[in-house]
Amino acid sequence: MSNVIAQSLLPEFDQEMAGTRKVLERMTEAVAAWKPHPKSFGAADLALHIANLAGWAETTMGQTELDMNPPGGPAWSPPKYQSAAATLATFDENVRKARAALAAGSDADYQVPWTLKSGGQAIFALPRVAVVRTFVMNHVIHHRAQLTVYQRINGIPVPALYGPSADDAGM
Repeated sequence: MSNVIAQSLLPEFDQEMAGTRKVLERMTEAVAAWKPHPKSFGAADLALHIANLAGWAETTMGQTELDMNPPGGPAWSPPKYQSAAATLATFDENVRKARAALAAGSDADYQVPWTLKSGGQAIFALPRVAVVRTFVMNHVIHHRAQLTVYQRINGIPVPALYGPSADDAGM
């Protein structure tokens, strides 16, 4: 079983999840309800969304499709925020499961088409490798960046991610 794809994705996954954990560690209850705009996520909901996104790699590798609003079934409903500590624990568990699923995938597994649906209609269909990279990792990175802006605005030091930040210059 060839797993060249997994071996090339895992170092990137590990680096991005380590950086994401540093951002999530700085989430505080004091800013949990803060949001920059009425249409935006609140800080706590954004942090929980990030924590759950990490687990979508396991879903991607374990299924060939996900219907967010299956016909005749209940629509997907996001989990409710409980606390910063619970969010971090959720993230850690999701990263552990996701990493295991990614590591177990063969190159053939990564080429299997994966489809996101709503109400039975395809939103997109891509090979699993593209879903892991875009729908999971890039999605985490996108929302992690949003959360660092929330942190900066609220006086929470932003951690170094790809080099020093203005707050962690001495890394």
